[in-house]
Amino acid sequence: MMRFLSNRFSRRYRRHHTSGAAAGEVRVSGTKKNVLVCKVLLLDGTDKQFEIKKSAKAEELYEQVFYSLDIVEKDYFGLSYTDAEQIAHWLDPTKPLKKQVKIGPPYTLRFRVKFYSSEPSNLHEELTRYFFFLQLKQDILQGRLIPPYDTAVELGAFAVQSELGDYDEDIHNAELISEFRFSSDQTETMEEDILEKFKTLNGQTPADAERNYLNKAKWLEMYGVDMHNVMGKDSNEYGLGLTPTGILVFEGKNKIGLFFWPRVERLDFKGKKLYLVVMEDDEKGNEQSHTFVFKLQSAKSCKHLWKCAVSHHSFFRLKGVARHRTEKSGFIRMGSRFNYSGRTEFQSAKANKLRRSSTFERRPSQRFSRRPSYAQKRAAAASSVAANAIAIAQKRHKDRAAGVAASTSPTSATVVTKSSTL
Repeated sequence: MMRFLSNRFSRRYRRHHTSGAAAGEVRVSGTKKNVLVCKVLLLDGTDKQFEIKKSAKAEELYEQVFYSLDIVEKDYFGLSYTDAEQIAHWLDPTKPLKKQVKIGPPYTLRFRVKFYSSEPSNLHEELTRYFFFLQLKQDILQGRLIPPYDTAVELGAFAVQSELGDYDEDIHNAELISEFRFSSDQTETMEEDILEKFKTLNGQTPADAERNYLNKAKWLEMYGVDMHNVMGKDSNEYGLGLTPTGILVFEGKNKIGLFFWPRVERLDFKGKKLYLVVMEDDEKGNEQSHTFVFKLQSAKSCKHLWKCAVSHHSFFRLKGVARHRTEKSGFIRMGSRFNYSGRTEFQSAKANKLRRSSTFERRPSQRFSRRPSYAQKRAAAASSVAANAIAIAQKRHKDRAAGVAASTSPTSATVVTKSSTL
């Protein structure tokens, strides 16, 4: 009985069973003056509104969002927001929401994949893989991830198989495929190639198609790379990409280096400058530390990059996270109050267990107007067929008229000339 009452009057129960809440809304008790209205944009294109107390930490919103979406492997995901300077940030669950998100109400945030698993097939839950699938589709469409043409066609076919099921020649054609959006440079030829590949995927369930999508996407060079634009000491622009294995360095589109996490001794920042201390071997095989300095557009963007790097290092490299400030790490800048507070990938994989049953509903993708060229081709084909039919009918009429004329004309005399023998 005590357990029942405890569950019945818990904060979670009150939060999700408040009478009068509209669909897509989660409310807390209290006056409007004491609550913050948050709008969370989801990966399937929908959004939900949540209410938390003004004094509550952002962790309260995280709990509501994860509970609403029924996510177990929640450590891979985060809520992002954009400040007045159009700099993106991850919502820190340990700090009050109101001190972080300044634009509102409603305070708008995006539910996104924060840490991309290097091996998506190791994700326990179908729901987690579904959210990864939606995130990667969005990454490709928005140009953050650019696959080669053949890979883009294959990924598009898996996406269509997940949504439409097995190919049906009476329903599925290139014109229907053009209602979907796969990439920013999508062409008619790509849609026709996707259709041909789609025909070969019969028998794959949505879960199968999504798993195959992830296993294909994970081999892309920029899969899961959190890219940040910086400037080097030489005043040239570079890109620093955070990955599960380390920090990639790009010059334009060319990858020119990789700092593996175990070789990174220290990562610090001061103002607009980011300091990266890396241990490398010299020509004789002796270890030497090298300091790289990068400059960013603002102090905020510099600190954001540093926070993202610390989070990536903690999540992918450590087995556990230091919970107290006395547990010092040379990698962490102790001059900042920030400390990664979530579980590491190792802890998440060890703690999360597959549920016996878990059901969820996949939301259809947004559809767009069909490509006009298909209708024009169809109209041209119909016009051509009609023209051919008219031409055939006219020829038949002409042939019949000629036959009638021949049968009614006078019979001409036939003169038979016999050759004489000389």
